[in-house]
Amino acid sequence: MSHNSSATTLSPPVVSTPTSTGILWGLLGVAAFSLTVPLTRVAVEGLSPLFIGAGRAVVAAILAALALAVTRQPFPRGIQWLRLAVTAGGIVAGFPLLTTFALTSTSASHGAVVIALLPAATATVAVIRGRERPRLLFWVLTALGVIAALVFAFLQSGGFGSLHWADLLLLGAVVAAAIGYAEGGLLARELGAWQTISWALVVALPAMIVLTIISVGPGIQSATPVQWASFAYLGVVSMFLGFFAWYRGLAIGPMAQVSQIQLVQPVMTIAWAALLLGESLTWTTAAGGLVVILCAGAAVRVRLNPPSNIKPSTINS
Repeated sequence: MSHNSSATTLSPPVVSTPTSTGILWGLLGVAAFSLTVPLTRVAVEGLSPLFIGAGRAVVAAILAALALAVTRQPFPRGIQWLRLAVTAGGIVAGFPLLTTFALTSTSASHGAVVIALLPAATATVAVIRGRERPRLLFWVLTALGVIAALVFAFLQSGGFGSLHWADLLLLGAVVAAAIGYAEGGLLARELGAWQTISWALVVALPAMIVLTIISVGPGIQSATPVQWASFAYLGVVSMFLGFFAWYRGLAIGPMAQVSQIQLVQPVMTIAWAALLLGESLTWTTAAGGLVVILCAGAAVRVRLNPPSNIKPSTINS
């Protein structure tokens, strides 16, 4: 595969790269994202949620602009700018801001429920937007994985109890991220994996700068080095480098399969929450984590290709 192979025509291409390669790239991105919720929880102890949500996007956008300029990437064209705005609205603005505000009043383990819902939401948007056609078994395994991930996250967080405003923010974050992931995954096939997230960050930069300036207050000086280090990770890795791997995996695809790798993320997130924040870690972590991983592994093994008794020449999609 050449260096320019990720830049293709506007129609979804037929990717010859083995599916396992896309899964490995997706797993690398998920590993980077798994620290996002715990480190956000650390950062909000000393920094305002608006500053964290917007400021990390500014940091990532500066890095993205430099990368685009140094490598002399061509500008997106026409409708691609609108699609980049949709991507940016979901993953640069929507998900970071909504989850950051939610984590001011809930634990990192509770926040992992968001991650548990993302794969199913992303796969659903991918099927609608990308015209992918998963078989029934795929959806059955996806549903089992979501249920297992939710039960696991509920047990770790102690349950929702009554519906809280933070839960509504988390639900909104799921919807925003699913749209951003799916649209960004399709754009990555045209613009390239890292180019897509970079352009999305640049598109959102003016609005994020305004929000960052508004959020700066006198309390920012009281933040500890650990809280600033957490903020730096959110800007450099969670908002920038992690998407290099994630969108590369989605671009290789199949998108609906690769998205299921994110079912493993709640396991990683809650493990990090226990290690870094001292949140409860019990035997249910091992049992629940095993179930989630098995369900995710089974889902990604389901081929999106038609049954072997149907000739490719008869398929129009």
